[in-house]
Amino acid sequence: MEIKIMKNILDANDKLAAENREFFSKKKIMAVNIMASPGSGKTSVILKVIENIGKETGISVIEGDIASSIDADKIDTLGIPVVQINTGGGCHLDANMIKAAVEDMPVRESSILFIENVGNLVCPSSFDLGESLKLVIASVPEGHDKPYKYTSMFEGADVIILNKVDLMPYIDFDRDSFYKGIRALNEKAPVFEISCRTGDGVKEFTDWLRSKAEKS
Repeated sequence: MEIKIMKNILDANDKLAAENREFFSKKKIMAVNIMASPGSGKTSVILKVIENIGKETGISVIEGDIASSIDADKIDTLGIPVVQINTGGGCHLDANMIKAAVEDMPVRESSILFIENVGNLVCPSSFDLGESLKLVIASVPEGHDKPYKYTSMFEGADVIILNKVDLMPYIDFDRDSFYKGIRALNEKAPVFEISCRTGDGVKEFTDWLRSKAEKS
C-alpha cells in the first residue's frame, strides 16, 4: 500500500511538472533546479552568477527552505525578483510549489529562473519540478565520497559544480576519486570547479550558463 501511495504522489507531481516545463518552454525561461547539501554554497553560487551576468539577462529566484527567509532576503537586496517557499519540515520542493510560486512573481520571458531546492542530497532528486537543468553542487569540505553515497543525485545531474576549491590544500579531498565516482554514474554532465570566495572558475561556469540560456 505504501508503494502505491508514493507512486500516486509522484504521478501527480510529474503531471504538474510537465505543465511547468511547457510554461517555461513557451516563455523561453531556463529554469535551473539547484540541489546540494546544506552549506555547500547554493545561494553563494546564485549571487556570483548575478554578479557576473548582471540584471540585463533577466534573473529571478525561488528560494526553498524548511524555515526562514535569510537567503531570499540576500537576493532581494539586489533587486532581483524572489519568492520564498518554506516547506515547514518538508525535505524538498515539488512541482505544485513551483507552479504557485511562479504565479506570484514577475518572471521575465527569455530569462533564467534559479530554483534553490531544500538542502539535502536525497529527496530532491525524486521530484521533477519541470526544470530545464538540474544543477548539483558539491563542496570540498563535504568530502570526495558524495557521488558514491548519493548516486541518484549525481546520476541525474545536467551540470555539476565542485565549490570551495580554494580549501583543497587544507582538506583531505581526493579529486581523482571524486571524478571517478561521478563518471561511473554520469558521463556527460560538465563539472566546473569554482570558489565563490575567490571567484576562481565562476566566469567559466557563468559563460556556460549564459550560452545554455541563449539556446533555450
